[in-house]
Amino acid sequence: MDVELRHLRCLVAVVDAGTFTDAALDLGVSQAAVSRNVAALERILGVRLLHRTSREVAPTTAGVQVLARARHLLAGADDLVREAVSGHTRLRMGHAWSAMGRHTARFQRRWTERYPDIDLQLVRTNSPTGGLVEGLCDIAVVRAPVDDRRLEGATVGHERRYCALAADDPWARRRSLTLAQVAERVLLVDRRTGTTTLDLWPRDGRPAVEHTGDIDDWLSAITAGRGVGMTPESTVTQYRRDGVVFRAVRDAPSVPVRLLWRRHDPHPATHGAVALLTELYRGR
Repeated sequence: MDVELRHLRCLVAVVDAGTFTDAALDLGVSQAAVSRNVAALERILGVRLLHRTSREVAPTTAGVQVLARARHLLAGADDLVREAVSGHTRLRMGHAWSAMGRHTARFQRRWTERYPDIDLQLVRTNSPTGGLVEGLCDIAVVRAPVDDRRLEGATVGHERRYCALAADDPWARRRSLTLAQVAERVLLVDRRTGTTTLDLWPRDGRPAVEHTGDIDDWLSAITAGRGVGMTPESTVTQYRRDGVVFRAVRDAPSVPVRLLWRRHDPHPATHGAVALLTELYRGR
């Protein structure tokens, strides 16, 4: 016989209530059922867990140790149940860098208006899939290509590319830049979740590259003047920072913005999120 949750619940209830009778009342079962479950647990573990007298019940030394583990396991089981039950009343939207950019606040407000019974939670994870493959979210906003047959997606909009510069950089006085000009500088790239690749330039005109860890490292390196960055418009609105300015790269192709979800297990609110974000990118 294996240890079951009912065995652990009865043990915890007896210790908390102080008697088998009160534990049975708390659990809504018979006193005999509580006694059988505690006895079964002691048989399985091969140790006595409770001191029983006519007036009180107290855990033995072994019982104290088992009780601590039982509380931990029961709490985990309860969390699992809550997670499963609340799955359709909460939508976790993952992203690696900048959520929905300038549409983020409007998306959150409109979501609450349209779907008041589905709690929207934004989750930032430095993952190519915004935490989707890792199970940290239900749907993810991505701007870099993702090749994973387990996932499905839809393009909801496009964003212009910008060059990020130190505020005291001589180029900061310019209104816009070109790809050829950016290639003259050291390019800071987050190769894990960034949207910039050397394919934007011809082979004989590519910039030198330095890799960074995440958005904070990227911004810090730019502020220090170690190089420049290329990024979608969403970064401009989500990461305003002293010491960094953004200038449009006028001849760079736009960046597609996509929502991804698990192909065989989409959240019921997935298509609502796709529709709403598409509306916002279209200016509706």
